[in-house]
Amino acid sequence: MFDEISFDKIKRLPKYVFAAINEIKLSMRQNGEDVIDFSMGNPDGPTPEHIIDKLCESARKPKNHGYSVSKGIYKLRVAICDWYARKYGITLDPNTQACVTMGSKEGYVHLVQAITSPGDSAVIPDPAYPIHYYAFVLSGANVVRFGLEWNEKSELCVESFFAQLENALRESFPKPKFVVVNFPHNPTAVVVYKDFYERLVATAKKERFYIISDIAYADLSFDGYQAPSIMEVEGALDVAVETYTLSKSYNMAGWRVGFVVGNTKMIDALQKIKSWLDYGIYTPMQVASTIALNGPQQCVQDIARTYEKRMEVLVQAFGEAGWELQKSRASMFIWASLPRQCAHLGSMEFSKRLLQEAKIAVSPGVGFGEKGEGYVRIALIENEKRIRQAAKNLKAFLKQF
Repeated sequence: MFDEISFDKIKRLPKYVFAAINEIKLSMRQNGEDVIDFSMGNPDGPTPEHIIDKLCESARKPKNHGYSVSKGIYKLRVAICDWYARKYGITLDPNTQACVTMGSKEGYVHLVQAITSPGDSAVIPDPAYPIHYYAFVLSGANVVRFGLEWNEKSELCVESFFAQLENALRESFPKPKFVVVNFPHNPTAVVVYKDFYERLVATAKKERFYIISDIAYADLSFDGYQAPSIMEVEGALDVAVETYTLSKSYNMAGWRVGFVVGNTKMIDALQKIKSWLDYGIYTPMQVASTIALNGPQQCVQDIARTYEKRMEVLVQAFGEAGWELQKSRASMFIWASLPRQCAHLGSMEFSKRLLQEAKIAVSPGVGFGEKGEGYVRIALIENEKRIRQAAKNLKAFLKQF
């Protein structure tokens, strides 16, 4: 009915690449098969007890049961700014330079909607977390991509990045208004240092574009590496905002609490659009999130160590099974080249067969962009016993090639 009415915005979205893997996974589980799932970055650990206790205490107060504040309660915005002050030595205004969001994904999408006009352009390295591209697509904007490159230590090849960025700024029409960066990177786990952001901020001021930096995995850093914030750079507040989520650092994925900080013009736009679209996160969750940011941070270190230990076990066990992997220096992912003997399959077919024949679920790299072909993303969301079982399954699977 009403064939003449089309939903053109949705038509701009491609079929979700991960849907095929999810459908197979669901079917297998419905048939009682035990799938070892490394496909989604969904933390499997419990939220720390002191955060849950605060949620329960706050939820018992009737005054907290009404509508909240779309930009976040004041105490949480202060806690966000205090967290930045302690962690990065940055002074932020809780009223004009911080906005609470329903996870970083919602905040990112609504920010893009608020600041983008149809026909605008944004530069986003490939591969990338899919919503980084498609938030702009949904807003009627164009995405300019270039391939992300890194060295054997999973460090960004900075010269290549800026050479390609400068080419994109020079060759694209209209000239891009926005550049999106995400380090530690999802899906590749590539890392950067503060001097990268210094150069990026300088380039933004020279070429006149805004920066959106996503640091969702900043707390999950290993081997002495500490992920920087773009906000540490002098002048960053003139040209940049940064998104963060409590999902990974505090095992609070289902809580949907994140925030965006930085440039007052962009934060004002985000706060304004959210005031039209929502009434904020349930107040007790915001109160508990205040405790997460202000409270003891040993839990964050423990969570990071859990991922690091799992990574060590997985790299060793999968290596012994015949799949050589490289350790990550940050994030909760391993970005893995396809096993040499399976390279001809491509990332999608390999992922399907690995799931159907070895009962191991991973994310095909092509789902993160054209440059993701030849890779899969492995999320460290299964315990060490399950990882070792997956390695046994993998070894049997690889014998056929």
